[in-house]
Amino acid sequence: MMLKGCNADLLKTLTQPRFSSKTKTPFGGISFVSCSSSKTTTTSTAASDLVITDTNKNSVSCGASGSNPAFSLADRLRLGSLLEDGLSYKENFIVRCYEVGINKTATVETMANLLQEVACNHAQSVGFSTDGFATTPTMRKMNLIWVTSQMHIEIYKYPAWGDVVEIETWCQSEGRIGTRRDWILKDFATGVVIGRATSKWVMMNLETRKLQKVNDDVRDEYLVFCPRTPRLAFPEENRVKRVPKLEDPAVYSKLGMVPRRADLDMNQHVNNVTYIGWVLESIPQEIIDTHELQKITLGYRQECQHDNTVDSLTSPEMTEEDVDKLQQTNGSVTGRSHETDTCQFLHILRLSGEGPELNRGRTEWRKKLAR
Repeated sequence: MMLKGCNADLLKTLTQPRFSSKTKTPFGGISFVSCSSSKTTTTSTAASDLVITDTNKNSVSCGASGSNPAFSLADRLRLGSLLEDGLSYKENFIVRCYEVGINKTATVETMANLLQEVACNHAQSVGFSTDGFATTPTMRKMNLIWVTSQMHIEIYKYPAWGDVVEIETWCQSEGRIGTRRDWILKDFATGVVIGRATSKWVMMNLETRKLQKVNDDVRDEYLVFCPRTPRLAFPEENRVKRVPKLEDPAVYSKLGMVPRRADLDMNQHVNNVTYIGWVLESIPQEIIDTHELQKITLGYRQECQHDNTVDSLTSPEMTEEDVDKLQQTNGSVTGRSHETDTCQFLHILRLSGEGPELNRGRTEWRKKLAR
């Protein structure tokens, strides 16, 4: 087995972590490409002896020596680590070709998946379980899992294929019923913030599928890894606004969507990122052609199972500026959304046939820049 594609100059520039071999003892015939200098050499080394040293000044090693069997090969090769205070986690991701869309940039679903990935890696790095999205020991004993209750994402600039995105994440308590997780996304090459996100999570019993309050035992298990004072990705004055209910009849709709098997996650329901794609399915094509998504807020109200059928409903959200225009254009503001620099929509996902709400959302779109 050969670990390839480890050009030293490129890897150092893009991702910072550098590989070195603690020993040169053969183990399992694994060849290791050293990236500790601009000259590529191949040496035999044990998988358990691989050590990753993160040269970022704000972070510590994301790997460990082979003497600690608790660290897997994935742990040692992952381009992420806890920061020095141990209260947040940072990881770098290279945007792959299959993660970009029609705009030749990463899709919002890609960005949401990266947020979920770095959150799970953060939980793994502090010893939480991988079999239920970061469940603590007490949660596993009580058959509890975390589920998303709210997600808000803002993307200021979408990365392109081959760009490297640096994502930092941390979690903290959110009252007595849940937790909060925040993220900051940066262009690794420039250090410029390209996005922010925040979310709320609650506990659900895996068997009864009912929500449950976060008890003191669970809170004590994760609070030790949280910032001591509140730290918010968004300034307090930019708090996420409540999403109002979309009133029938909706202007746009996509009906009869059925979850694919690939949409289900290890918690045995449709993954929260799938809802984003469903919401966007009912956005009018003229908006997709002329605008790009800059903000999305989703409130998760009920889980979706594999045998459900879902309707996606969308209508433009009227702002004060829209009301003024409405008085000047004989009520045609709805049909002219694609002509404005920014526009907003309200969304509902519900079970087909006037069924209960699964999700309530808001999106904000900006005019695409000429490329």
